[in-house]
Amino acid sequence: MIIIISPAKIQNFEPQQIVTGHTMPRFMDEAEQLIESLKKLSRAELASLLGINANLAKLNADRHFNWERPFTPENAKQAALVFNGEVFHGLDAKSLAAEDFDYLQSHLRIFSGLYGILRPLDLIQPYRLDIGTNLKTSAGNNLYTYWGSKITEAMNADLAGKQGPQTVLNLASAEYMKSINRKSLQAEVIDFEFLQYKDDKLKPVVIYVKKARGMMARYVIENRIENVEDLKGFNAEGYWYNPQLSTERKLVFTR
Repeated sequence: MIIIISPAKIQNFEPQQIVTGHTMPRFMDEAEQLIESLKKLSRAELASLLGINANLAKLNADRHFNWERPFTPENAKQAALVFNGEVFHGLDAKSLAAEDFDYLQSHLRIFSGLYGILRPLDLIQPYRLDIGTNLKTSAGNNLYTYWGSKITEAMNADLAGKQGPQTVLNLASAEYMKSINRKSLQAEVIDFEFLQYKDDKLKPVVIYVKKARGMMARYVIENRIENVEDLKGFNAEGYWYNPQLSTERKLVFTR
């Protein structure tokens, strides 16, 4: 079983004393090529490409200028401890027990516009590049064409190392899920929906959906879940499995 989640724009590169182990992103050459493409853009072009203001354009231009190899614990930080959005608030990796990190490393993957696919302990440097960005490269006009089948192939390689029928838990956004080819993925994909009552109707509320995705990932990690049926026991922050709205391949939780 492998869990997939999306990255976050908010990042924290303050020094940490939580875990010393680290690995390297598998697509460093591809990431470096993207950084070189971004370096060629003016600040105005970068702002337009990323949909950000002038101050953020300057920040990210500086990030591109300072991006350098090799990555070390001094100039980079583990991905699961960098991202600081709602999904990662729900995951709360920094509070996991030490013995949970090996399982986390084996069972969680973070999709990324710059790095393609990340393991939790992969070192990364600061960046801002969503997978849906229309950055022109030699491969085409956007990052989906740039990454092509590489992310799917990386997922299949990770799945091949595990025994028995494989399952992928899709806790990523639709934007990031588009970066893999479901038909080529050698696993059954389980989707999730998190709904809550608002104005007397069940609705997805984005900020709560994101946090719930992270909480579900943590639930899997802490409980070492390998069976889809056991996912139905998730009940964090008032969510309960809703069998009436669920299907065999989509689990719906409501509150």
